[in-house]
Amino acid sequence: MLTTRFVTGAPNWLDVGTSDLDGATSFYGGLFGWRFRSAGPEAGGYGFFELDGRIVAGGMRTTEDQGPPSWTVYFQAPDAGAAASASEQARGGVLVRPMDVMDQGTMAILADRAGVPFGIWQPGQRAGLDVVGETGALCWVELHTADIAAAAAYYRSVLGLETSAVSFPGGSYTCVNPAGEGEDAMFGGVVPLAEDPADTDAGWLPYFAVTDTDAVAVRTTELGGTVRMPATTIEGVGRIAYLTDPYSARFAVLTPMPRQA
Repeated sequence: MLTTRFVTGAPNWLDVGTSDLDGATSFYGGLFGWRFRSAGPEAGGYGFFELDGRIVAGGMRTTEDQGPPSWTVYFQAPDAGAAASASEQARGGVLVRPMDVMDQGTMAILADRAGVPFGIWQPGQRAGLDVVGETGALCWVELHTADIAAAAAYYRSVLGLETSAVSFPGGSYTCVNPAGEGEDAMFGGVVPLAEDPADTDAGWLPYFAVTDTDAVAVRTTELGGTVRMPATTIEGVGRIAYLTDPYSARFAVLTPMPRQA
């Protein structure tokens, strides 16, 4: 599960790049109760989405030449430069070279073998998000890819991630955890691209915890977003839905199934 005990390879940050930051602030505020706080004039327009005063994500305005609006998931690394080199050696790419973010840490944007972008965050003064795993916050991440084996090999080389298969009726699900941390530290999964046209793009999909997936899906459309996959119950997991904000950034929500003793 995701916690703020960030270890090497675990997700420790995420942010959304959007064509309309004010509009995104209104959307996510109406959906999750987030408020946006600027990081200051020296941050170039970057800021933080907060829930009850705790940072749940970052956000910034992006332009067309920076790509379409999207969420980026960042993973902890002790050395962003080494991670960038490992990406190139593993036949991935480096989209943004490691750069210091004031005294807060060092970031980089890499791409896996399929061209899927993701971030690296090497902590400085800031270890990562203030809250995960709670209602309104990041609770799971999922890589959608055409080649699970190739993706598993790449992320093991670059981040040391371990994968394991979890069986369910009709198939299996590939779970991911940081090296040596075991299944209690599982934070996400790797799934094959679906045949459905709504799920043809490879990428990391962030999940946010909610108390009522169906209600959040309805509210998404009311706020100008789109429901890509209606609320669906996954046995033993909970109820999920794939959504898109009004500016085309994709995300998912999950109402976790109550844990049983």
